[in-house]
Amino acid sequence: MFLSWRRSKLGFLPKLKKEHLPGVDSGSEIVIPSHFLCPISLDLMKDPVILSTGITYDRESIEKWIEGGNFSCPVTKQDLMSFDLIPNHTLRRMIQDWCVANHSYGIERIPTPRIPVTPYEVNDVCSRIAVATQRGDSKRCSELVGKIRNWARESERNRRCVVNGGTGIVLAASFEHFAGVSIEKHVGLLEEILLVLVCVFPISIEGLSKLGSADSLKCMVSFLMGKNLSPKQNAVFVLKELLLVDQRYVDSLAAIEGVSEALVSIIREPLCPSATKSSLTAIFYIILPSEISEKMTLKFMELGLVSQLLDFLVDAEKSLCEKALGVLDGICDFKQGREKLYQNALTIPLLVKKILRVSEVASEYCLSILLKLCKSGEKGEDEARVEAAQLGAFQKIIVLLQVGCGGDMKDKVTEMLKLLNLYKDRLDCIDSSMHFKFLKKSF
Repeated sequence: MFLSWRRSKLGFLPKLKKEHLPGVDSGSEIVIPSHFLCPISLDLMKDPVILSTGITYDRESIEKWIEGGNFSCPVTKQDLMSFDLIPNHTLRRMIQDWCVANHSYGIERIPTPRIPVTPYEVNDVCSRIAVATQRGDSKRCSELVGKIRNWARESERNRRCVVNGGTGIVLAASFEHFAGVSIEKHVGLLEEILLVLVCVFPISIEGLSKLGSADSLKCMVSFLMGKNLSPKQNAVFVLKELLLVDQRYVDSLAAIEGVSEALVSIIREPLCPSATKSSLTAIFYIILPSEISEKMTLKFMELGLVSQLLDFLVDAEKSLCEKALGVLDGICDFKQGREKLYQNALTIPLLVKKILRVSEVASEYCLSILLKLCKSGEKGEDEARVEAAQLGAFQKIIVLLQVGCGGDMKDKVTEMLKLLNLYKDRLDCIDSSMHFKFLKKSF
């Protein structure tokens, strides 16, 4: 039996014009043998495998079927006695030959697929890494880590297999060990391990505890302070993940000299958007209320973080904008932070501008910062209220109230409107009568 599909229907065929297919009419059809098609996707199979029932499927399709909780054969409906997938090399070669024979129609030969890694292979390599680590054999360890890296890069299926095989904790233990021995001596291996760790996140709590040790943190901070971009990017990502999981790592990280400078430098001289986001997230968790938060916040401010974030906010994309505003909101919890914001001419204009312009999260952060600046009882409070009102904060907050907001956001909106209401006689730039009439009804 043969199935006949038009070229426009074939997902694996490029869209070719008539002149690209010599001797073929524009309405002609390419005949594909039905046994070349996956019974699930009805696409030409790229990696045909045989199920325990004897039916051949494309590997990607049948793996998705099984991972979706289906434990029967899609064609025969028989319960699967085994989930082993055996490569059908004969059929794959027939498909490749057919592709070559129809090359003139624009059909490309499917590449010979690599055999996917098995859990047994992953466990075996992990065991070898553990042994090499105990012996201090950095050369052997590097070879094995490279093998895991190649597996993880080959396919998403391989990456999942590597992650599920508990690779993260083994690599984290190896990283901690060699970082404790000598960072300079084993810098190449440590960079390689960190690269693979980024690929296999998330990892277990036990693995994170290895990465949160004093030796591991010192190593990652040294990478942050270095000139090599890839280790720096990987280090800030892992630090961010650590702080997301457990706040207790903040104290250990803050005790390491140079961490503040390193994190701010990534914002000042961006490596890539993901590294900037990771750095902002790490700073956000470092300045959360704790015994060391004020000390660390002051250090960040001395490094010019406030002005850097305000300049950064001018044209930052949504996610970066939200994270930068979150850091500024944390800085506003401290008197010295508010003073820095009062002193910068960009503060109020940017905060007002970002309301309703970025996202609901960004609007809430902007409102929170404005509230802290406008009811601080400090020297710049009056000027902040008047400037916010003159720049249109009142109208934007009215809109927030009109479109609806709940919980803490509604309380902040109401409180901010009451604060601005005290300055209605000084709002020379807007027609305030209508807005204050609406305000009275809202209250």
